[in-house]
Amino acid sequence: MSISGLITALATPFLADGALDTEGWQRLLALQVAGGAQGVVVAGSTGEAAMLADAEYDSLLRAAVDFLGGRMPVLAGTGQSGTAGTIEATRRAARNGATHALVVPPPYVRPTQEGLHRHYLAVAEQGGLPVVLYNVPSRTGCDLLPDTVAQLASHPNIVGIKEAVSDMARLKALLELRGEGFAILAGDDASAARAMLAGADGMVSVGSNVLPGAFRTMCDLARAGNHDAAEAWDARLQPYHDFFTLESNPIPVKALLQRLGIGHGLRLPLLPLSASHHAAADHLAADVGALEELSSH
Repeated sequence: MSISGLITALATPFLADGALDTEGWQRLLALQVAGGAQGVVVAGSTGEAAMLADAEYDSLLRAAVDFLGGRMPVLAGTGQSGTAGTIEATRRAARNGATHALVVPPPYVRPTQEGLHRHYLAVAEQGGLPVVLYNVPSRTGCDLLPDTVAQLASHPNIVGIKEAVSDMARLKALLELRGEGFAILAGDDASAARAMLAGADGMVSVGSNVLPGAFRTMCDLARAGNHDAAEAWDARLQPYHDFFTLESNPIPVKALLQRLGIGHGLRLPLLPLSASHHAAADHLAADVGALEELSSH
């Protein structure tokens, strides 16, 4: 399956007692299908992967694969701090039916660029899934640079990158190295429209958990090169872009999902949205239905 267009980095809904909300997970998946999402990520950073037990990870991934029934790619977050662990996590995702592995640079250990190069080659050759690179230095402590991506992009089992550095010079460098079969995905909602207007193949979105239709509309317009309409939709979504950065992801998006009846909070060390932001969450949640109606797919 090709990876392009709108891909939602799914939040993981929990019950009030902290257990997985399996019914809420089904509702969230159904919302993505109805809204026109073209792919999903299970157990990425938005999905609180670090707080999931192995059995929970397996359950979420299998449920997503079964529910979506081959209608869209299902990317599984598999990045660990060690290469051997990342390979095993990728094999685990493959056994559970994922179509791709979304692999963040090893967090905390801060490898060199050559270490990153060898790490990704090992995962691509031994993990059993097509690999999508995921660069997010604000979380990992290391930056997967374009020169290193260029070395990796020619590997037949490395099929794209989610780039969360929202710098147009970085995007330009990545677009210049892109060949057939290697996708460039924007990893920052607030700059994704600009990235797709400049030639990126799609976006991996947090906000589309709540607004899949609106983000799909923006995505389609930007990918079609319709600058004015894409920028108008992006401006309409700007209050959501701002809200989703008020506190660490996925705290704000889960506050909106809870107001829509999906899930109840987060797992420590993440805490629910601060009370000072509740009025903003209430206001934005009340506008979701109207926005989705305008952008129905």
